[in-house]
Amino acid sequence: MIPDDLRYTSDHEWVAPGSGAVKVGITHFAQDALGDIVYVQLPETGTAVEAGESLGEVESTKSVSEIYAPITGTVSARNEKLNDEPELINSDPYGDGWLVAIEPADPAAVDELLDANGYRELTAG
Repeated sequence: MIPDDLRYTSDHEWVAPGSGAVKVGITHFAQDALGDIVYVQLPETGTAVEAGESLGEVESTKSVSEIYAPITGTVSARNEKLNDEPELINSDPYGDGWLVAIEPADPAAVDELLDANGYRELTAG
């Protein structure tokens, strides 16, 4: 259950490549490990984020986990639906459960992330 058209990080975030802002979320693998998600803390629109640094948190019935920015850029949108329906991350991590959109400082940075095969190898353990 790893879409081929996305890019991935070793911290289990996904990025949907495209021109302009890119959507970011956590992978099926990550949401499965977390369990039932009950709360999400996301940055405000306009927040500058650095690749590899925390941009928010996901709280589940098991734990609280940091969400790391997969690329450097500026948050251009946040998924407001998650305020009332954080469980969308569990039910549709690659669709309605997206977290934020980031306007990349360097669009080529997306290409440097893991492709689907690389992420499959990472999670095959």
